[in-house]
This record gives sequence, C-alpha cells and structure tokens, in this order.
Amino acid sequence: MKIQVLGTFGAAVNGRSIVPTAGKPRQILALLALRPGQVVPVTTLMEELWAAKPPQSGLATLQTYILQLRRHLGGAMGPGAARTAKEVLATRHNGYVMEVPADCVDLHTYDLKVAEGRSAFEAGDDTVAADRFQQALALWRGPALVDVRVGPVLRIEVMRLEESRLGTVERRIDADLRLGRHTELIPELTELTARHPQHEGLHSQAMVALYRSGRQASALDVYRGLRVRLIEELGVEPSPQMQRLHQAMLVVDPRLGVIAGPRPVSTFDLYAA
Repeated sequence: MKIQVLGTFGAAVNGRSIVPTAGKPRQILALLALRPGQVVPVTTLMEELWAAKPPQSGLATLQTYILQLRRHLGGAMGPGAARTAKEVLATRHNGYVMEVPADCVDLHTYDLKVAEGRSAFEAGDDTVAADRFQQALALWRGPALVDVRVGPVLRIEVMRLEESRLGTVERRIDADLRLGRHTELIPELTELTARHPQHEGLHSQAMVALYRSGRQASALDVYRGLRVRLIEELGVEPSPQMQRLHQAMLVVDPRLGVIAGPRPVSTFDLYAA
C-alpha cells in the first residue's frame, strides 16, 4: 500500500486508489492513515466526524463507513491477496487500526529525512543537513490533506504537520546560510516573510541574508517593518533576540559574517541571551 498525506490525499493498493469520494469515509481513512499500526478509538473517529454532537445513530453509521472502506480495500487487493481487507483495516477493542508498515506513508519518510538533517546540522555537517532537509520538503505536494474535509481531530493533525514543514524550511535555510548561500536565499525569504509577517525566525534569516549580500539598509528595513507590525497588531516589541540582531547590524558585529562557525546554531538563536 502507498499512502500520501503531504498534499492531496492518496492511498493506493496495486496502483488502484482506495480513497472514497464521500467526505466522511475519506476523513476516517485519512485519520487511520496518519497512524499506521496504531489503534484509533471509536470515540476519536466519532469526534472527527461529528465533533461534540454525534447523532444517535453515530456508532452504526461509523460501522457502515468502515464496511465501505473495506470494500474499496478488498476490491483493490484482489482475490489472491495474502490478507483480507478486514485484516488490513482491522477491528480492535473500542477502535480500528490500519495494519500496514509505517514506511507505506510518505510522512514516515519525511520524519526520517528531517531527523537525519537535524543530526547532521548538530554535528556541523551543513551540506548533508541542507540536502536531507530539502529531500524531506520535496515530499510535500501542497498543504497537508488539502482535499480532505477536516474535523477537530484532523485539523490538529494538519496544523502539526504544517508547523513541522515550516520548521524544516527554517532549519534548511539555517544550513544554507551557514554554507554561504545568502544571496540565493533572498527571493525565497522575501516570499516567506510576506506569507508569515509576524514570524521572527524567518525575518531574522532574511535580515542576515540581506546583510551578508551587502544590503544592510534592506536588512534594517526588514526589522523596522516587523517591529511596526508587532506593535500595531499585537502591542509588543520584537523579542530580545531580534533586538540584539538589529543592534549587531547597526554596529557591524563581526559575528554576522560567520558562515559555518564552530557552533551549530540557528540564525534566530545567534543572539540569544
């Protein structure tokens, strides 16, 4: 089985899709696919489908959806399969589980690549770190589960995945900055800061990339714009790290020229207390 959650939802057996077109069965399959080998309680599935107000027939309806999913699965598996659909989408005490290996899901490969990237970054191997982070990000084909209607449970899962994706982008940019790729990063960081106008980490990276590219004035403009937005929208000043980074640029701190120094530190933490 091949399952994709990092973008449009896909689940296929022998090249044949088992993703239903109906909304609620699609939600169930997506939630089960996110947790291969883990029992998802009936209560969690019902919360996803109907939030805090399941109908009186909710349990029977859920069981009907499970049967529909098993029919899709069985049709794709074919009559000669080693296991039955009921063994793959299995019933457990008070729940259901997709009995498939974790590496069937693209999320598993993504997590492995991110872990490899973090290990390399912490070891000071920025070339490998940047490469692994980029391999992880290449698995994304759009927003997570973009074509699935999400309830309260899947909504949290999607938020978690998107936060992980953004964090991986930040770490990859940190590695690229340490490799001296500051000029090449400016277009990407311009877009990212526009999409995330209050994100201090991305703004700090944009400032450093511009500063190292000989554009000190533009770097300071990024800080001023961020400060205005934070004050007007949230009533707060930039964090101490951002303020120290700003001050460092004003006094031309030589640490700002460090590309791959001895400490594997993120750009945002360069001026942490």
